[in-house]
Amino acid sequence: MNPKHIQIGALGEGAVRNHLKRKGFVPIESNFRAKTGEIDLILKKNQKVHFIEVKTVSCETASLRTQPVSHGTYRPEDNVHRGKLRKLLNTIQVWLSVHKYEGDWQLDIAAVYLDIEAKKASVRMTENVIVE
Repeated sequence: MNPKHIQIGALGEGAVRNHLKRKGFVPIESNFRAKTGEIDLILKKNQKVHFIEVKTVSCETASLRTQPVSHGTYRPEDNVHRGKLRKLLNTIQVWLSVHKYEGDWQLDIAAVYLDIEAKKASVRMTENVIVE
């Protein structure tokens, strides 16, 4: 059986995939892995490839934190720090090379808040993250 955080992450990725499909995105690949890291979701819309890093928190795991958590006070996307962005960019470069893709692309971050008991998810997107 998978550890709880792996299950939560998979639920979050599914929620983002479904959310973006409803917005007209076409899934290309999930969990692309290279020596440099992993890209959670890769989708396409309007001739642009979107590389999505998903960060998920559940009400259940959030309640284990020492400080109160609400949508306004805890931002899972804040866990995408400079080192993680560098790994993502390197992994994106591998994907672009492997697929010989030369078109437009961008990196997006999806923050997912799960309420497992109520079977609800809230998705907040940060689009076109600039990696320096």
